[in-house]
Amino acid sequence: MNAKSPLQNRVLPTGEIVAHQARGLLMGNRGCIHNADRTLGVTRWRTKMWISCVLDWRGRKRDVMPPGRWTALFFLDEATALAAGHRPCGYCRREDHRWFGEAWRSARQLAQRPYAWEMDVALHAERVDRRRAKLTRPARFGDLPDGAMVLKEGQPALVAGGMALPWSFDGYGRQEPVSPDATLTLLTPPSIVAALAAGYRPYLHPTAGRTAMRSFRQGERPGGAGK
Repeated sequence: MNAKSPLQNRVLPTGEIVAHQARGLLMGNRGCIHNADRTLGVTRWRTKMWISCVLDWRGRKRDVMPPGRWTALFFLDEATALAAGHRPCGYCRREDHRWFGEAWRSARQLAQRPYAWEMDVALHAERVDRRRAKLTRPARFGDLPDGAMVLKEGQPALVAGGMALPWSFDGYGRQEPVSPDATLTLLTPPSIVAALAAGYRPYLHPTAGRTAMRSFRQGERPGGAGK
């Protein structure tokens, strides 16, 4: 492999993992899915615990593909990670993890916040089918909360403020109107959509502009009090 070629560790809202020079605002983990030569084989996960993490935590440094250790994946922002089926990490993003779990509890009217493994099992059933392909669903655009991701004319787009924002590795494009009655392909798993509807607000790339989403903390990249 050419040392200057980007590694295959950038995640699309569809969940696909591709090679691209963009880095994004969040890192992710699905277990060790790379080979010794730093390429990916057929496997796209080794665990049901798909999480999204901060890029910089307490100044710690690690190789993105160390031998036999978990593969670092990268997302444009949290809406992208959620669409791919990754929940907030409970270690480096403890505050967001608790907020997400509470929104999950509220959406399902549970007596207490679920354990991480309970959410992982539920999410995995919503992420992929028996052929290991991503599960998608038709959805009425007007029923979707801000932060959900859809396919619009075959391309990923963010739902924000009643509009669709086209997604790319460089950020979001100009907002486009969509009829509330339009039926689009929903990329974000239903349980995550429910958590968004219950009040969870993901971090967005700055190109999303001022929408109904919460802003970055103090103008910085995602962080947390702290799997």
